[in-house]
Amino acid sequence: MDAAWQAEFRRRMERFGEAKTPGLAPVSIKIRTKSGCFHREHSPEAFRLIGNYLRQAPKPDVAYQIVEHESGPEILVYLAVTTAGLTLAKSIVDLVTAIIKARSDGVKKGDAPSAPLELIVRGYSKDEAYFEETVLRVPSDRTVTPDLIGKVFAEHRLKMQKRDVKTSEPDG
Repeated sequence: MDAAWQAEFRRRMERFGEAKTPGLAPVSIKIRTKSGCFHREHSPEAFRLIGNYLRQAPKPDVAYQIVEHESGPEILVYLAVTTAGLTLAKSIVDLVTAIIKARSDGVKKGDAPSAPLELIVRGYSKDEAYFEETVLRVPSDRTVTPDLIGKVFAEHRLKMQKRDVKTSEPDG
């Protein structure tokens, strides 16, 4: 792992996690192209569709932030830590679905490249150990639904819980 990248990721997560909301775990959901680029310059149609979605989507039920990278967007979000495990809000499932769908639709309209996407969850455990897990690989022509994305996250929820993901604690 590149030490400079890891330090930048840690700073990004710390800035996002400054809210210190008890019972919530800040994580990164990365939507990364397997090769090439997935950003505004190379995928203008996809990012137009993503922008349209963000303008029209209902108000999210959880705080999140989208960070654009050359390799693809990253969603910094809080997962709710419940007795059932870690839970991803419906608005984030819908957002992830919309981004993947926008990429697929953008490729059909001429965006390049069309390499598969990887859906990656990453963050830090309570003992400050970095973790990264690829939870789904999506060919550019595959149709995704909120049910599929929700199912993928539900399947990986227990793995995340076993990692003892770092939660925000109130200052005291």
